[in-house]
Amino acid sequence: MKKTFYPVVVLVTFLMAGCSLYQIDSQTKTTKYYPPKKTTADVIYVEQPDRAHEVIGEVIVTTERRQTLESIIPKMQYEAAVMGGDAFTDIRTDATGTWKKIQLKTLLGNAYIRANYSAKVILYTNDTADNASAAADATQSQ
Repeated sequence: MKKTFYPVVVLVTFLMAGCSLYQIDSQTKTTKYYPPKKTTADVIYVEQPDRAHEVIGEVIVTTERRQTLESIIPKMQYEAAVMGGDAFTDIRTDATGTWKKIQLKTLLGNAYIRANYSAKVILYTNDTADNASAAADATQSQ
């Protein structure tokens, strides 16, 4: 029994570990450099920006379809902080919340199991002078 028990435990562990991964990507929409924020608390999520802003990029999180938006937001917040954004907005997803009828070939190809969440990373334009001076300070300290 021990000969079959351990390989099964190892196999199940690897299968379960593969289902809980996040893939976090970002794409910049500008050639300007913005220094990263010091903490993720410096970046907020806003439904509708209430002041003038510039879109500096996009954050994309790919994860399991069963993940909630509340678990996705901190990952987007971290990536937006790395990009130097003040906030992120306009979260979009391809997750429908329902399972489609899946053919075996499609199921093995991971279709309908993963979901993509994306958001625009913005920089408030009235803070641009502060960000430009921070970028100049970062360049001078190098």
